[in-house]
Amino acid sequence: MCFNNKKEDSMAKTKNIFVCQECGYESAKWLGKCPACNGWSTFVEEITDSRKPSVLSGKEPHSYPVILKDIGTDEEERILTGSKELDRVLGGGIVKGSLILVGGDPGIGKSTLLLQISSHIGQNGCKILYVSGEESIRQIKMRADRLELGADDLLILSETNIDAIEGIIMKESPDIVIIDSIQTVYKEEISSAPGSVSQVREATSSLMRISKGNNISIIIVGHVTKEGAIAGPKVLEHMVDTVLYFEGERHASYRILRAVKNRFGSTNEIGVFEMQDKGLIEVENPSELMLAGRPVNTPGSVVSCSMEGTRPLLVEVQALVSFTNFGMPRRTATGIDYNRVVMLMAVLEKRVGMQLISYDSYVNLTGGIKINEPALDLGIAAAIASSFRDKIIDSQMVVFGEIGLTGEIRGVSMAEKRVAECAKMGFKSCVIPKANLKNMKKLDGIQIYGVENINEALEIIIKN
Repeated sequence: MCFNNKKEDSMAKTKNIFVCQECGYESAKWLGKCPACNGWSTFVEEITDSRKPSVLSGKEPHSYPVILKDIGTDEEERILTGSKELDRVLGGGIVKGSLILVGGDPGIGKSTLLLQISSHIGQNGCKILYVSGEESIRQIKMRADRLELGADDLLILSETNIDAIEGIIMKESPDIVIIDSIQTVYKEEISSAPGSVSQVREATSSLMRISKGNNISIIIVGHVTKEGAIAGPKVLEHMVDTVLYFEGERHASYRILRAVKNRFGSTNEIGVFEMQDKGLIEVENPSELMLAGRPVNTPGSVVSCSMEGTRPLLVEVQALVSFTNFGMPRRTATGIDYNRVVMLMAVLEKRVGMQLISYDSYVNLTGGIKINEPALDLGIAAAIASSFRDKIIDSQMVVFGEIGLTGEIRGVSMAEKRVAECAKMGFKSCVIPKANLKNMKKLDGIQIYGVENINEALEIIIKN
């Protein structure tokens, strides 16, 4: 008697696995804690296909190898979004055939910004398809009317099935497609719920194939986790060409758009927006924004200059040093690297002689922005020393420079642009590293001081 094992083989083609919804780690059994990202209760059971693809499938390749010298070097074609801040972050506009991922907290303005740029691009003759899995077409229409957008020719689709979306894209052949959001899109062949690791990975893979194969620019909106990272597997960020993050408090009016990955431009540029009744408005002079409402003649406040890409940005550094009645002093840093602040306080104790061991220290970077550039070291140290000594720093002075462990002031990049920005904003004096002073051109209306160490700098910065 012969037995047919075809039924058993077909049943063995699929298997159940447990996948971490935070990092994508796979396990044969359920785990309470993920060994990769240390997340608790993040494993969800999913069904996967265990069949291995055939190496010799016999299919014709989609492309053939090309000799390097025969490849053209013409600049990539870009589409201007109508927003100078967004174009700056993207490197000059949206590249044709690129895949862009936009992430941010709920309610921060991702959908608003994308609807605004869709209206502008559509008015310039480009065909836009806006696919929403979270809102109905009526809700999108109401939001467009509230923002007073002239987006009459914008194609709106409310759909979550990736196969149906792919069919509409191939039928309409738009120039740009917006998917809001990738966590709501699903593929029928996968049994897991929308937003799971498998669904997000497969949906993004399908969109990438459409984008590259048909030269269509696709913008994907992604949710973020409670830690602030894009939800889903890390491979999602590796698959796309550009990753943009919206930063800022949801209930605050200012938003910062930052590129953390960009294959077609710099990742150091930022865009600054202000949320108003009519949507997100560009802030052309962020330095003026960051210094608005700055206190004058108050200890613990100083202006420093940071570089975000090619843009100099003036920010206010505040510090509050107060005596503590407890044995363990408290250290708090907002918008600045905490470990950097602790190191600078140790330098002040060792090299300057400030006894900060019995004092609580709170350091804040105003404006809701986060900067980790070492050029802010001198500003942080000056603010702490000013608050500790209860001495005022001249409100018309700007300081910047990197501080080493021996107390030396080290040179920073693009010092000329920083000083030029200070002069443009009307500041009268600037304290910079002496290493940058020799290549500095004299500017009218601003006095420049070059310093070598922290003691020399504090003698100039803090009034007696």
